[in-house]
Amino acid sequence: MAQSKEVTEKKNGALAVDMSVFEDDAGGGLENITQDDLALPFLKVLSGNDEVLDRDESARKGDIYNTVTGHIYKGKDGITVVPCAYQRRFIRWSPRGMGSNAPVAIFSPDEARPKTERSIEDNKEYIVDGNGDYIEETHQHFVIVMNADESIETALIAMKSTQLKKSRKWNSMMQSITMQGKNGPFVPPKWSHVYQLKTVLEENSKGSWHGWEVSRKGPVSDMNIYNQAKVFAESINKGDVIVKHSQDEGDNPPF
Repeated sequence: MAQSKEVTEKKNGALAVDMSVFEDDAGGGLENITQDDLALPFLKVLSGNDEVLDRDESARKGDIYNTVTGHIYKGKDGITVVPCAYQRRFIRWSPRGMGSNAPVAIFSPDEARPKTERSIEDNKEYIVDGNGDYIEETHQHFVIVMNADESIETALIAMKSTQLKKSRKWNSMMQSITMQGKNGPFVPPKWSHVYQLKTVLEENSKGSWHGWEVSRKGPVSDMNIYNQAKVFAESINKGDVIVKHSQDEGDNPPF
């Protein structure tokens, strides 16, 4: 009797699997999972007060952490990404330890939001008579991460506080690219180029922390990655990607 294709050999009493059966059964068991059941990973820079440093002995301040997979990228080496979409949001938070760790409210730039006053102590925008609630401007960069093993994954980088200037610089860098086409010069789509994001030590009169350093590597050379980045961008713009914020998602300098 002919051996079935999924059984290729026997090792220590176990039957080896022909990986082609994975493709035959592609998507099996995942039919009922929707966007509401998924968590989009955040990529954040680890600061000195992050509990990840206590849980993982290999983690260091300035490393980059994936909040879903738990993968740690060394900050000096960085990550290679293709930016896909960008959103500017204003997020209302309760004081740490007093809320659910989720936003009280999220505002787009054109929505009315409560009046705030900036604190000279920590530079946060506290809501007037808001019982300690504050609003944080947050720049959301949706990216595809290109890993060293040639795998790719989607993620979100939330830049705020001291990193807003890095976000604006990155936006300017992307918008300033021009290429020559058959009808003259044009600005290519956001997902047309690859960037390297590392971390660097920064400081001011209050102390030091690690922040992002962005550099452009060049155009995307893999059409498969380009197409996946385009599809990801379209899904974000259609509102199909749900972002589940928490106070531990992004860069949190100690002041």
